Amino acid sequence: MSGVQHRDVTADDDGMRLDRWFARHFPQLGFARLQKLIRNGEVRVDKGRVQTSTRLAEGQIVRVPPIDDPDTVRAFKPNLEDVRFLKDLILYEDDDLYVFNKPHGLAVQGGSGTVRHMDGLLKNLPNKAGEAPRLVHRLDRDTSGCLVVAKTAAAAKHFGSVFRSRSARKIYWAIVAGNPTPRQGEISCFLAKQATTDGEQMVVVRNGAPGAVHSSSYYSTTDTASRRFAWVTLKPVTGRTHQLRVHMAQLGTPIIDDPRYFNIENWQAAPGLGEGLHLHARRIALPLRNGKKIDISAPLPPHMRQSFEALGFDPDRYDAQNTDPESAA
Repeated sequence: MSGVQHRDVTADDDGMRLDRWFARHFPQLGFARLQKLIRNGEVRVDKGRVQTSTRLAEGQIVRVPPIDDPDTVRAFKPNLEDVRFLKDLILYEDDDLYVFNKPHGLAVQGGSGTVRHMDGLLKNLPNKAGEAPRLVHRLDRDTSGCLVVAKTAAAAKHFGSVFRSRSARKIYWAIVAGNPTPRQGEISCFLAKQATTDGEQMVVVRNGAPGAVHSSSYYSTTDTASRRFAWVTLKPVTGRTHQLRVHMAQLGTPIIDDPRYFNIENWQAAPGLGEGLHLHARRIALPLRNGKKIDISAPLPPHMRQSFEALGFDPDRYDAQNTDPESAA
């Protein structure tokens, strides 16, 4: 790269912080150097001065100053340990995308106090143009399973549209406290974000309340262990923050070990259960750009497999490619 560049903000980058935009498109540029360039007014958006936290909008133009001076740039070298870590998580890969089996406890994006996350790790798998792969949907930190990541801007645009249009078929497995009544059905309610000392939390609100958004999920009871536990298959229709966790709590059968939404007083867990949120993105099916479809399943994380064994649930009883039980949508 030489000279000043002017880059258009694409739909895929709409709403992204400026510092994250640079980390995606210019991973070789260190954060301290970026801050200095911004302070000096060398980085601009639509000719205006900016901050690292400035949110970008589709169609804006980012002024990128020359950054190829060896005294002002640190060469980016992939961390081989992180590369191996990511490659061990790959469930499916083609020229357009990865499907990873995201581990329980690994955040998808950075935040306050979060240093290691998928978005940061992905810079270790740059495409042929040197750009980091792009997230096209999200999972909670403590939710494991299928995570779709696009390799290019064109692929990100396609899969972003797939998720926004609800063309992706997502199936989750959960272990909940109690048995859902009825055994299968739909949960539909309005949710809004509420600030707490532990961060944002979703609460059920009336239609028309400030910030209210509609949410809908289908659920089906796959198996039970007496009346204390159930293995539930979930299919989200909308994609709200913490949606499945709130919905199961609203039904009176919260997900085991949910630190935010488990609401049963004096609860006594069964011996032998694994520790951690018992919610797993088991399966995802979605159309590719070439018109074909993929249908990918992720094996259970260790803590959920431990609980399945302790409760007598057989995760191999159902072929996830063909006979995952679910309510008709």
